[in-house]
Formats: sequence, C-alpha cells, structure tokens
Amino acid sequence: MNIAVILAGGSGTRLGGALPKQFLQAAGKTLLEHSIEAFERHPGIDEIAVVIRKDFIAEVEAIVQRNRYQKVRKILPGGKERHDSSLAAIRAYTDDDDRLLLHDAVRPLVSQRIISDCLAALCNYRAVAVAVKTTDTIYQVDEEGCIRAIPPRSTLRNAQTPQGFNRGTISQAYRLALQDPLFTTTDDCGVVSRYLPQEPIYVVEGEAGNIKVTFKEDLPLVERLLRER
Repeated sequence: MNIAVILAGGSGTRLGGALPKQFLQAAGKTLLEHSIEAFERHPGIDEIAVVIRKDFIAEVEAIVQRNRYQKVRKILPGGKERHDSSLAAIRAYTDDDDRLLLHDAVRPLVSQRIISDCLAALCNYRAVAVAVKTTDTIYQVDEEGCIRAIPPRSTLRNAQTPQGFNRGTISQAYRLALQDPLFTTTDDCGVVSRYLPQEPIYVVEGEAGNIKVTFKEDLPLVERLLRER
C-alpha cells in the first residue's frame, strides 16, 4: 500500500498560543485538515495515518468524522520527540513492502505533483526526499562562530516533506539507530543516511509554496496561497 503519515505530534511552542499550530485556522480550515486533504484526494494514496499527541486524539477523531475522510484509518499517539512519532507510524504497519510518505502536518500546501513524484520515485528507490535548491549562501561555522567553510550552493538543498520510504528500509534504519546511545535526529532521511549509508536517497524537486508554518509571520502568506489555490 501507499500510506501517507501526517505527523502532527508537535507542540508548536515557537508559534505561541494554547493550541498546537497544526490546529490553527487558515482559509477556513485547520492546517491539519489541509494537509490531510492533499493526500485524501490523491488517487495513488491508499490509506492515511495521523500521528498526534495523546491528549488531542479526540480532536482529530472529530475532524475526521466531520469531514468524512475515507482514507484516514489510523490515529496514533505520538511521542516526546519527532522521531517517536515517525516510529509510531512505522510500527503500526507490518508489511515491509508498504511505502510510507511521512509529511509534516504544518505543510498544508503540498501539491499533487510532489506526491505523485514521490510515489513514482519509490518505484525505483527505497528512500526519497523532497527539497528545493538553496538560494542563499550557506556558512558552516566553528564553535567560536567563525566561518569554517562555504559549501557551493549548487550542491545544497533546503529539505521539505513528504519524505518517502519503503517500510522495511526505514524500519531497519531506526532499528540500528536505536542501538546507538548517541542517536538524535530531526529528519527521517537523516536516519537512513547515517545508519544505512549504502542506501541512495533520491531527491524529488520541491516547491517554494510547500511552506512549513513555523512562526506567526508564516500564517498570512499561507492563508493567501491557500485562498488563491
């Protein structure tokens, strides 16, 4: 199966407010609803799982019922860290041939083209990232804050989501990672890259509009783009 996993377990502390940012409204719906609906309407997606903090499961159940989403089959409790939420979804499925698309709930503008390209790439690769070309010069600095290196921009990309995996591949990468006492990550492709270095990770071209809502200043732009769409 092609399974979309909506990662909505974050607390959204950088945005402020009582609700996690995935429940903020934009263009008449929550960011979470917009993200779910992108995968709900894609014909290549067989099933959707939402990973959410345990104390917000009831809210997600109400959203699914209100919108009559047909593909949302699992609502899973997330953990303290982002990788705990990824692991909750990985462990919820048992077929290593399943393909998982892990997507941030606060990227509500993911396009049908990006989803299609990820699914197509997973026919040839077992790990897929989405990214856009870096437009700014990037400095690598040392512990004292001085420039150590300036990587060429042509080799750099800004990561987006979804990130796609053969379920067996991402499961194996995490199995190795959890044996490492120094393991830490904020990125699932990074887990594959570090613990399965022989596994190629194909990069699908992202889009400037595939914005992640991180700060309050992001919301007006997302609102405008959603209404235009």
